[in-house]
Amino acid sequence: ITCPGVLLKDKEELYLGVSLLGQYKKTRSVPAVFPLFFQERLVFEKVFADIVDPGNLVESLELDTASLELIQLVPPVGKVLATYEENARDFLFPDPKLTCGHHGLDREIFMKRSSSFTGIAPKLRFSTSFLITESLLSSGRNHTQ
Repeated sequence: ITCPGVLLKDKEELYLGVSLLGQYKKTRSVPAVFPLFFQERLVFEKVFADIVDPGNLVESLELDTASLELIQLVPPVGKVLATYEENARDFLFPDPKLTCGHHGLDREIFMKRSSSFTGIAPKLRFSTSFLITESLLSSGRNHTQ
């Protein structure tokens, strides 16, 4: 995460919290000095038990929200410095024009800064990758998902 020219008043560490596919994960904390380097892989898995058509999967992802929060560990509960929200489909499968033909690799987005965050909006550089597989589930009878 870059944010040129911004010095944080509070010196407590920061982390990135990510909500996706009904799960919440966070990175390790890093020192409060831009640029912030997380260099971590967060893995989200979800079984869509009632989906057999890829079109229905797309619709389900469009209804889900991917949200990211840059949080500083300021007592008592932490302070949200910046956020980003997008439907899960567009987050996982970005527009090819924006990624130069490399689906999800080296994307850059601007986060929306909170009212307590002074300076320009933080820019997050990240990549996404995905794997969709079919599986057989047993619930009295077998069906393909």
